[in-house]
Amino acid sequence: MTAPRATALIAFLAAVAVVSPLALMLVARPAAAADAPPPTVVELFTSQGCSSCPPADKFLGELAQRPDLLALSIHVDYWDYIGWKDPFASPDNTKRQRDYAQALKLRYVYTPQMVIQGISHATGSDRSSVLRRIAEAEALPRLPVTVRHAGGRIEVTVAGADKGIDGGDEAAVWLAVFDRQHETAIQRGENGGRKLKNHNVVRNMMQIGTWTGEPLKLAATLADFGGHPDGCAVIVQSVKTGRILGAAKVALSKV
Repeated sequence: MTAPRATALIAFLAAVAVVSPLALMLVARPAAAADAPPPTVVELFTSQGCSSCPPADKFLGELAQRPDLLALSIHVDYWDYIGWKDPFASPDNTKRQRDYAQALKLRYVYTPQMVIQGISHATGSDRSSVLRRIAEAEALPRLPVTVRHAGGRIEVTVAGADKGIDGGDEAAVWLAVFDRQHETAIQRGENGGRKLKNHNVVRNMMQIGTWTGEPLKLAATLADFGGHPDGCAVIVQSVKTGRILGAAKVALSKV
């Protein structure tokens, strides 16, 4: 090797040594949140009055840590009569579960029940069944949905029909606000004497629009939902089948 060529090679290797770490950092940097696929929705129908629910509540807390999931705790009120009134339960939550029972052709509702992407369900404490259904749901096409929060206002964008999403499948656009965690000392009922921890507790859920296949923009005011929630979720759900076509979430608090 001649001296000029050797000098050029040394200069090239030195440049690579300087540039490589930066290049590696760029390759390793995770994709921006906007590029992430829409999350799979897991809804746990639970009650503080149900002695079988705490293991499922704990499992939901684990699922809530996964960025690819929108895990929500939805408290039903039909166990309130046995001694403890669940402070997070509502008739609207119970109706949502009954609507799922009808769509999934179930003869009854039960707790703890996890409904995955609106198309399948499993006992909320049955980890293997829940994880298998989540994996199956991940293969479904998703409708891109974005949600942003600014100054007490929630802005929602839903894409037009594409990539396996049927534009003729009319869908309700739900907006739910939730608290990240609650810890409750249970005084009476089946869980009397226990301290229960619930995660991503839905405090209010309302339909804010209808998607019919065309791109859609909606807005809502947080004050209409009451309280000071930690997070907000948008769910676009087929009116006919209950299947969730797309979803998004945004944090409302820094904690």
